[in-house]
Order: sequence, then C-alpha cells, then structure tokens
Amino acid sequence: MPERDSVSFNAMIDGYVKAGLVGVARELFDSMADELKNLRTWNCMIGGYVQSEGDIGRAWELFETMPKRDLVTWNLMIDGHVKCKEMEVANDLFCTMLERDVISWATMIDGYAKIGSLDIARDMFDRASEKDIVVCNAMMAGYVQNGNSIDALRFFHDIVGTNNLYPDKATLSIVLSAIAQLGRTDEGAAIHSYILDNGFKVDGKLGVALIDMYSKCGNIESAINLFESLEVKEVDHWNAMIGGLAIHGLGELAFELFMEMQTRLVKPDDITFIGVLNSCGHAGLVKEGQICFELMRRVHNVGPKLQHYGCMVDILCRAGQLDEAKEFIDEMPIEPNDIIWRTLLSACIIYEKFYLGKQIAEHLIRLDVNNPGSYVLLSNLYAGFGMWGEVSRIRAEMGNRALKKLPGCSSIDLNGVVFEFLVGDQSHPRAGEVYSLVDGFDVSGLSLKSELDTIDLELVS
Repeated sequence: MPERDSVSFNAMIDGYVKAGLVGVARELFDSMADELKNLRTWNCMIGGYVQSEGDIGRAWELFETMPKRDLVTWNLMIDGHVKCKEMEVANDLFCTMLERDVISWATMIDGYAKIGSLDIARDMFDRASEKDIVVCNAMMAGYVQNGNSIDALRFFHDIVGTNNLYPDKATLSIVLSAIAQLGRTDEGAAIHSYILDNGFKVDGKLGVALIDMYSKCGNIESAINLFESLEVKEVDHWNAMIGGLAIHGLGELAFELFMEMQTRLVKPDDITFIGVLNSCGHAGLVKEGQICFELMRRVHNVGPKLQHYGCMVDILCRAGQLDEAKEFIDEMPIEPNDIIWRTLLSACIIYEKFYLGKQIAEHLIRLDVNNPGSYVLLSNLYAGFGMWGEVSRIRAEMGNRALKKLPGCSSIDLNGVVFEFLVGDQSHPRAGEVYSLVDGFDVSGLSLKSELDTIDLELVS
C-alpha cells in the first residue's frame, strides 16, 4: 500500500491477534506513528495480551501509557485479572470505573464464581444496575460451575422467568448443564421442546449441551439420535457423544466413533482423546486404548497431558496389568500427580499386590502427610491382608493428626426438591424422624460386602 491509515493498521493488528501472533501485532503497533493510534488500536493490542497470552503485565504497560481510555479498555483489564484469578485487583479497577455496562458486571460475577465466592458473585448480581440476560447467564453459570445446579434452576425460574427476559442459546446451554448434573430427564426434554418450539437452531454449544444432558440423564438413545441429526458436526459434538458413550460403558461404540472421525477428516483435540481413553478403560479395551494413545502422539501431534497419562494408567490398572502400569508411570516425561498414584494403589488393593501398594502409599504420605485419603488406602491395603495391628496403627495416626475421611453424600429428588445427606448428618430439620424410620428398617438380610467397608465407615466417624 502506498499509504497506510488507522483502519488498515487496525485491521492487520486485529488479524495477527486473532491468529495468536501477538508478538507480530506488537511489532506493527510499535511501527505506527502515534497520531495514527486510536482507541481501537490500543484496545486491540491490550486485548491481545489479555485474551491470547494472559500477559497482564504487558497489558498494564499499554494501559498506563495510552493517552485516553474508554469502557472497552477498562473491561479488558478487568477480564485480564479475572482470568488470572486476581479478583482484588479486578475489583479495584471495577470500583475505579466511572461508567459500567453489563459486560463489566458479568465479568466480575464470573470472576468471583470461578474462585468459589458465590456469595460475593450474588451480591454483585443484586447490585448490578442493569440485569440483562448476559448478567443473568454469568450468575447461572457460576452456580453450575460450583455444583449448585438446584440454585441455578431456581435462579432461572425466579429471575429469568419473571423479569421479561428471554433466554438465549447461552442461557439454554447453562440450564441444560444444570439439568444434566441433577439427572432430571423430564426437565431436559421440556427444555429441548422449548428450543424447537422457539426456533433455536441446534448447533454449536447448544448441540453439545443437549447431547451431554441426554447422556448424563441416562437416555443415550436420544443423545445418539440428536448427534446423528446434526447438520454440521463440530469436534465438540463428537467429543460430547464419545463422552456420553463412555458414561454408559459403551467403549466399543466410542472407539468406533473415534475411528469414524478419522475417515471424516475431523481433527480430534485433547478432549477427544480423554473421552476415548476413558471409554476404553471402562470397557477393558487395553489394545484400543494403546492405539488411541499412539495415534494422539504420532498422527495427530497432540501432546499428552497429565490427564491422558492418567487415563492410560487407569486402563492398565482396570485390566490388572499393574506391573505395566508402574513401568508406564516410571517412563512418563512429566511428574505423575497423586491421582495417578492413587489409581495404581487402589488397583494394588483389588489385585492384592501388597508390596507395590505399600510402597506407593508411603510415597503418597511423604508427598502430603495431611491427606486422609492416602492413610485410608494404606489402611485398606493392610486390612485386605488381615494385618489388623497395622490398621489400628494407621487409625491411631489419623486420630493424632485429626484426619478424617471425607464422608460420602447421598441425594434424593422428591417432587422437584433435592435432599442431600452425609454420613451421620443431623442438619435436616426432621433428622430425628428420619433416623427413627431408618432404625425401624429390617436389615437382617443385608451386610457390608467386606470388612473394608466397616473400616471406611469407622474412618469417617
């Protein structure tokens, strides 16, 4: 071009940023004359650092030197600190802003929800000057991300349903995720009908959410039918379907679907391989799992992450190939985490590999002396070999360290209300009546499946 103006520079910078070439975009930015740099130029460059590279330090350099800022600038900086989970700094910026919009409020709500501070997130929502569907979606997503799906659905019915707000595709995807967590098939089908009746196109994230919902609600046939009906199948749809088949123990079908991806030239990503490897593990498909792992590395150039290695260890352990699993762990190019070691330790208990199990348990305790799970597994290992003196010693050591196994949780859905109970739970207002009823049950024909269950119960109490 004989002469470049702000528009052409901005277009190039934006293109480089979207391609992930933030360094090249910065070189172009630095080559511009100052009089050509407008707000869009500065914001585009700040957005590149915040969204593509997570480099909040360089974003601050630009933020402090730019001649003037607008609402977009402030929202970008807040988003950058939210992504880094630096909510104190994000809140300082938020409080300094002279003007806020729904993006400002939604970003702050999302940030607090992602660090588990739901009370603060809800307070932000209640204080929001404008509560449009974007802000509502942020609050609902926060509930779902923190496992509070009941609150998410209650929020959907109370807030969205009574304030002349119309759900968008993001809203419906969040609601479907909440329904999937709760396993409420009827509600999921009702939302699906709403989607069809209101002309929403089932694609993208909405298609993923529907496949996931039907799979987790136990209706794998509907999930398959929906997957097959999609006009365009993106990799996320394949991933959701493979994951659904894995949940239902249909490892052979999941592996076939993965191989079909190859023939249709759909490039799998790291999530695809996690789903396929999980399905192979649950179905006992060791050879298929190994093929998948090799395809990931050698054909698709997807570098295995810790979770992929964990899946392979799980596959070998479920098949009883503990020596191979230990060798696989020893050859890992990255440090195995405690989950991988616990997977092997649990298999040692099942397959009665005492010395290997003891070695792993002691290693785990050295890594984290205050993790009760390691003591419980070691105790179960000793119990499996009738070494009750060692069981008592472990129990005493846990007592001295004030360690307890986290209690299990049971839940029941009655007329749309979910009740949750922990072991020895007395929090329910009618707990006395509940326990009186339980005490009246005839359990003479029932028994714990092994002495290990008795020990687990004692370690909770």
